[in-house]
Amino acid sequence: MAYDEHLADRIRLSLRTKGTLYQEKKMMGGLTFMIDNKMCIGIIKNDLMARISPSIYEEALKEEGCKVMNFTGKPMKGYVMIEPRGIDMDEDLDKWVQRCIDFNPFAKSSKKK
Repeated sequence: MAYDEHLADRIRLSLRTKGTLYQEKKMMGGLTFMIDNKMCIGIIKNDLMARISPSIYEEALKEEGCKVMNFTGKPMKGYVMIEPRGIDMDEDLDKWVQRCIDFNPFAKSSKKK
């Protein structure tokens, strides 16, 4: 299993409940949820990848299970990883999903090749 299918189902439910349109793409060995053609939320193994506002980045790192995203060997600004213990409860997962949705309009799109 490349990524946690149960977590994927929980994210889908959260996005649908919020009325958010999204697309799914398999990438980085996991699953990414795209909103407005921008990477918004993802799953790598059992961890949630969250694209959040830089203004809440430092404070978010103090929350349970949250850590710097160091996927490429150096920290990726604006992205954090949340371990399962930080998203066990649906309310906690919903909080992270909402943070990602809130930042999405301000996030830059990747350049298409």
